[in-house]
Amino acid sequence: MDKTAALASAILNGVGGQGNIQRLENCMTRVRVELFDDAKLDLAATKQLPGVSGYVKQGQQHQFIVGPGKAAQVVDAMRAQMSGADAALDNVERNKAQAKAKYKAPMSDALRKLANVFIPLIPAFIASGLITGIINILKRPDIVGDFATQYPNMLGLLAIFGSAVFAIMNILVGVNTAKVFGGSQALGGVMAGILSSPQLAQITLFGEALQPGRGGVIAVLLVVALMCWIEKKFRDILPGSIELILNPLLTTLIAGTVAIIALQPLGGVISEGIAHGASWAIDRGGLLVGAILAGAFLPLVLTGLHQGLVPIHVELVQAHGYNALFPILAMAGVGQVGAAIAVLMKTRNARLKKVIKGALPVGLLGIGEPLIFGVTLPLGKPFLGACLGGAVGGALISYWKVATVITFGISGLPLALTIVTGKVMLYLLGYLVAVLAGFLFTWLLGFTDPEE
Repeated sequence: MDKTAALASAILNGVGGQGNIQRLENCMTRVRVELFDDAKLDLAATKQLPGVSGYVKQGQQHQFIVGPGKAAQVVDAMRAQMSGADAALDNVERNKAQAKAKYKAPMSDALRKLANVFIPLIPAFIASGLITGIINILKRPDIVGDFATQYPNMLGLLAIFGSAVFAIMNILVGVNTAKVFGGSQALGGVMAGILSSPQLAQITLFGEALQPGRGGVIAVLLVVALMCWIEKKFRDILPGSIELILNPLLTTLIAGTVAIIALQPLGGVISEGIAHGASWAIDRGGLLVGAILAGAFLPLVLTGLHQGLVPIHVELVQAHGYNALFPILAMAGVGQVGAAIAVLMKTRNARLKKVIKGALPVGLLGIGEPLIFGVTLPLGKPFLGACLGGAVGGALISYWKVATVITFGISGLPLALTIVTGKVMLYLLGYLVAVLAGFLFTWLLGFTDPEE
């Protein structure tokens, strides 16, 4: 049995076996599990497994941090080892799970659903941002000479590759929203297509021409959520013999009409308010706003409330072509790097040293969860030192008005490749200052060194 399969088997045993798993999924770094009976979870033993670098609980969901790329492999291995668990569940267990789900915190559940719409798009955002960064480099004669004039077709193709995700952004969001809210994914795409159709510009309503794409992803989220609700209602009331035909017809007509008349204008107001509000705060707030945003971001991550920022990142790029918020928030993870280095130099605990040495490389690349949940948060004061270090870096990034062309998905040093032209060195300088500040704050605050 290889290491991945062994870790998958150990986690399965730790959570009480396959029959105790209600839901199993992963993000980039975490194995996410919801259980029927939390009493069967051997948390202490599971947290100590080789390969598990941290643990966090959000609502009813247990999240084991195993590292970037590894999470998907472990979940695939767990699913391969599971066989027929759902079929073996009795009614008592199902009712217990439904009762637990009923009393979940509504804000946490809503934000997690919101994040689940965009998480599948992360690879596309990463590719788009990095390709755009490559284009920016290839356009600079001081770096590559006359490349841009000699190979214009290559640059043109790269530009298409890098911008394609934004050309179909609303469609992708529509499909994913329908999936998350339990509606027909094809109809979700259709709703987004209606809102984005260029032919809307030829139609006048209430004395004004309609605007294709107005409201961006906010409008799509509102419309597709309504579409899913309407579709479910028709699914319940229409006879089975005609439901397949009438449901998509009526759902499209009703949801589409409400979308054009009310929800797209509402989404437009919300999205414009978000874009202008965020830009105004960063432009006018300078050092103070940057420090608050970066310093408070890690506590938001712990509560799960950071998931509500995802549509804001998308809206900023759609509205302006760049994102000035994301580089500020990225400094929060950079402060973790400095704090972890301070802990590494001070601690005498061999296991803690091993954890830090394993987590630092991915921390430098922007994956901060192993450092947060495996090092700074359990120690207490280093987490505060990391937040303060991130606040210093965020203040500088905000003051210098550093922006990126990416929505979200990558952070740390790789984010430098996506920073707008002329601001790359400022981003790297802010990165260095955040590391040093995180180190100094943690060194001065100190911590209780855990015994072996």
